[in-house]
Amino acid sequence: MKKILFIIYDNGSKNNELPLATAYLSSVLRNAGYSITLYNSDIYHYSDQHLTDYLDKNNFDFVMLSFIGGYWQYKQFVRISNSINKSVNRKNFYYIIGGHGPSPDPEYFLRKGSVDFIVIGEGERTILELCSVLGKVGEEYLLQVNGIAYLKNNRLIMTKPRDLIQDLDSIPFPAWDLFPIEHYVSLSYPNSKRTDRTMSVLSSRGCIFNCAFCFRIVDGIRFRSPKNVVEEIKLLKEKYGITYIIFADELFMGVPKRTKEMCDAFIASDLDIHFSCDGRLNFATPETLKLMKKAGCVYITYGIESFDNQVLKDMNKNLTTDIIDKGLSETIKAGISPGVNIIFGNIGDNQKILKKGVDLILKYTDLSELRTVRPVTPYPGCELFNRAVREGKVKDVEDFYENKHKNSDLLSVNFTDLTDYDFNKALYEANKTLVNKHFDRQKQAYDNTMKKIYFEGDDSFRGFRQT
Repeated sequence: MKKILFIIYDNGSKNNELPLATAYLSSVLRNAGYSITLYNSDIYHYSDQHLTDYLDKNNFDFVMLSFIGGYWQYKQFVRISNSINKSVNRKNFYYIIGGHGPSPDPEYFLRKGSVDFIVIGEGERTILELCSVLGKVGEEYLLQVNGIAYLKNNRLIMTKPRDLIQDLDSIPFPAWDLFPIEHYVSLSYPNSKRTDRTMSVLSSRGCIFNCAFCFRIVDGIRFRSPKNVVEEIKLLKEKYGITYIIFADELFMGVPKRTKEMCDAFIASDLDIHFSCDGRLNFATPETLKLMKKAGCVYITYGIESFDNQVLKDMNKNLTTDIIDKGLSETIKAGISPGVNIIFGNIGDNQKILKKGVDLILKYTDLSELRTVRPVTPYPGCELFNRAVREGKVKDVEDFYENKHKNSDLLSVNFTDLTDYDFNKALYEANKTLVNKHFDRQKQAYDNTMKKIYFEGDDSFRGFRQT
């Protein structure tokens, strides 16, 4: 039996969401007869040397890593790759990576990490075919595997793109049992209760929009059937006592008809769960929001990004300030907390537009979370990154990750007319206001709680516990 090691990188957090990509791939590969082992750096925060020693002492046929784009993920990829390539067993296994992180420029990541293969796009079918042909004599076998990239004689080879999986119901549920599940169910999320047990679920893949700052390997959106999603949630409830679902879809509210079908299915099945999701204010109608609330929705993250019509147009957001204002108002009326995402540094941005974004956050964000503003980051593969390259602001992917993108809260590429100093000063003042206002509200909430205790005899109070 061939042995596979999945490395789950350390994201520096005490609590984490279940890594769904790894969970899906683990399920598919195990069903095909492979032995799966997880290396949980996300939980145990292993040292770099620990991974090298682990690979020295254990034999695997394949070592795999999946990651998205981002400064932290990139640093982890470099560290993990260095640890892998130092192992005395390195020649005995194939090192395979995938995900949105390496997909925009596979050649760079192949060379940077001394990686053997990159899986581009959806991995469930590609990884099965790749693992089945590795070790066979003759490159013709590799060339028949669509959706991969590798180096041969120091030259990049990319096979044909992989067709999308149209029947998402055909993919087996994530291999939850392979994971230390008690760690993942303890993740706290906006409007989750202390007693909630949370879990991520993916009900669709893709997005119908094309924002300038977003990288997407493929266009369009595909859905699992409501029946299939309900079946998964029921299993999560029965096996692990899950009471709160974090929908990890890029856009749960991508098609109004589909949103209605999902909510109707939740209600008809009497799921009795709460859930959060990513939404679109274009579709945040009173009817839809009322139904979502009835189905258990307590929190919707909206990718607003700016509260200025010209900037929204330049970002290709397909939003207007009127749509934003109305949709957020209707969300609150429905009894659902909105997550208001604003970013600063888009083409045409200035301090006045930033203030409008701050005011929007203060108007609609409740005590379920602290919201701040981050600078726009042109991740490789998106149109904004391509523009930065054309304008000479970034040379290439290496320049972006090695020199420009050091932290998600730091300016990487300045698209505004502001100096870098004035840009950072504006962002500091904006976030200082948001942080101070948040804690002012927190203090007022604590004061109201104490008044209920001491002057109204509220015997439901159980102490100012943080967990």
